[in-house]
Order: sequence, then C-alpha cells, then structure tokens
Amino acid sequence: METNPTREPWNKGKLVGQKPPLKPKDIWAIRIHLQNEHQLRDLAMFNLAIDMRSGEPARSGRNARQSDIAPGYGRAAKDATAGAI
Repeated sequence: METNPTREPWNKGKLVGQKPPLKPKDIWAIRIHLQNEHQLRDLAMFNLAIDMRSGEPARSGRNARQSDIAPGYGRAAKDATAGAI
C-alpha cells in the first residue's frame, strides 16, 4: 500500500488543544435554540452536562430521572401491566 506524501493533515491550521470555556451567554443561546427546536432530549443532556461540569451539588445528576433523558422509558412496563388487569 502506497502513501501519498503530499497529503495535508486534516487539522492543519485549525485550533487544537483545550478550548476556552463557554460563556454564560453562549450556554443561554444553546438552551434557547434547543427549546425552540423542541429537542427536549438534547436539552436535558446539555443541561446535565453543564450541571455536572459546574459541580453544582443541588442539580448534579442524582436528581435526574431516566424518563427526563430517554422518552418512553418505563412506558412498555406500564402498558404491559395495564393490559394484564
């Protein structure tokens, strides 16, 4: 197999390494965009990531429910038991 020695790296000229943290206005803009697009799962995951990263103990993911992130979680079990009665 031959390699092409003239091929440029894909990240040549790009900013590599650690990026600066998001500013509060950027976080707000992302949240508003996700709300307007009705992307509730993505919004929940984004909020969870931001809260976990910021280290806020009151909202640190322990209070998150599976149904907040995965719509329909537990619905099949409820439907199965409802039909059995």
